Order: sequence, then structure tokens, then C-alpha cells
Amino acid sequence: MKKIALVYTLVFTGLVGFAQQDAQYTQYMYNTININPAYAGSRGVMSIFALHRTQWVGLDGAPVTNAVSINTPLNNSNLGLGVSLVNDKIGPTDENTLSVDLSYTIPTSETFKLSFGIKGTANLFDVDASVLNPETSGDLALTNYNNKFTPNIGAGLYLHSDKAYIGLSVPNFIETNRYDDNEIAIFKEKINYYLIAGYVFDLDYNLKFKPALLTKLVEGAPLQVDVSGNFLFNDKFSAGLAYRWSAAVSAMVGFQVSDAIYIGYGYDLATTKLNNYNSGSHEIFFRYELFKNNKRITTPRFF
Repeated sequence: MKKIALVYTLVFTGLVGFAQQDAQYTQYMYNTININPAYAGSRGVMSIFALHRTQWVGLDGAPVTNAVSINTPLNNSNLGLGVSLVNDKIGPTDENTLSVDLSYTIPTSETFKLSFGIKGTANLFDVDASVLNPETSGDLALTNYNNKFTPNIGAGLYLHSDKAYIGLSVPNFIETNRYDDNEIAIFKEKINYYLIAGYVFDLDYNLKFKPALLTKLVEGAPLQVDVSGNFLFNDKFSAGLAYRWSAAVSAMVGFQVSDAIYIGYGYDLATTKLNNYNSGSHEIFFRYELFKNNKRITTPRFF
């Protein structure tokens, strides 16, 4: 068992060292539902979202993430509902996380609303034992990690208007040992704390600018800080840059194809030594929104 624990340690040391616990997103301002359940229904319409991210292209075992979600307000109530599925592959591991979000929103002023959200998740964690080259073929210590099921709960707050937002969230309150040898936790899902914020400035009648911030705190890892700035031209085309503190710089573009359809692309370039071993990270997303009674959100938003 000690030899197996050593193998696990070698496999996951790099992953834990980069502190990638939850899936990482460059365009988090469009994908808030995955980190904050209070976001559910906040756009006022049914919103369908899909994202694909390939990280550190050219590096064997690098993360690949696929996420799909749908969230909507419930009739004329103050409730919002969201459902999301995230598949995250890193090295020999394959995780599938299904989440259900429920939010409740109250007005706090003429322009701002405060939403409270809860999140319930079901996680399936799988390890491809063949990649690990186990010393003993068919070792039960490895096969026991096929489709390991763990539940979790989370919560969040989200204060927002048509021009600004700030949110606090903890997607998972329960720390889970993804990998252990019944004695030592090798790969542990720790509690992630998120703070997000953004504001839209009207620079001209056809030009808007929105700075945004995401911070993530995980025990035992440096504070992760993402800052970004996006320009929106003619309510159709957006472009901007982002910086992930001591990790990467990013470029982002997006296009409002129609009132209902928005597509976006992001590219990350690592600023660490990893840059010597990969050609960057690519992220593309698609959003489709269903409007009732031919109405649309009159103020274009970056979130």
C-alpha cells in the first residue's frame, strides 16, 4: 500500500502544486453559474451555455474541461433554477459533476437585487489505472476508484444590477478525499472560496468597458487573482485582456450573433515555466437565450 501511495503522490503532485481544484475558466464572467448558485435566473431569461477548454496544449495529461448548463427564472416568482454538468479530465483522472442550483432574489433598491443560492452536487471520480502502470495487475486499491461517488453542497450570494455585480460563494462545503490509501489523503478536494465582481462603464453611445475580478482561495495554495478588462463595441463585438496572477495572460473576443446567440473565444499564455512545455490554452463557449413575448435584455451585459 505504501508503494501505491507513492505512485499516487508522484502522479498528483504537479496537479495539486498548481492548485487546480475546481475546473478553471478564463471567461468566468459568462460562466458564473458553475461557481455561484445565486447566479441562477439572474439574467431574467432561460440561458443555455456550453464551454470547451483545452489547457496547456501539448503537455501530456493536461486538463480538458467541458461544461454545459441551463438556468432560468421560475415563472413570475423570485426563484431561479439551474442545472449544470462539468466533465474535467486531468492526467489519469476523469471527473463528472452534476449540479442543481436554486436561488431566491429580493430587490434591495431601484437598481440592485440580492440573490441567495444553494447548490447540490453529485460527483463521479474515475482513475484510468492502466496509465499508472501498477506493479500488480488488477490491484483492488486502484479499481476501487472507478466511478467513486461523492455528494456535496454549496452556497452563494450575488448582488447585481444591469451594470454591476459582486458575489461570494463556496461551491463545495464538504472536503472529500478523491484519492487515498486508507491512511493518507493523496488527492483531496478542498473548500474553494470565490469572490467575483464587475462593473460596466459607458464610454460612448456605442462603446462600453467592463473591468472584472475573480479571486479564489484554497487552503494550502496561493491566492488566485484574475483581473480582466473587456470593451463592447456597438453592442455586438467584445474584446479584452486578462491576467491571472503569476500564472497566465489571456486574450478574449466575443460576438453577439443575434439577440439570442452569443459566442466567445479565449486564449491563455502561461507566464510560468510551464510556458516552455505547452503552446497555450484555448477556450470557446456558446450561449443561447430564450426570450418570452419577443422581449430581450435591453442593456447588454458581460455577465
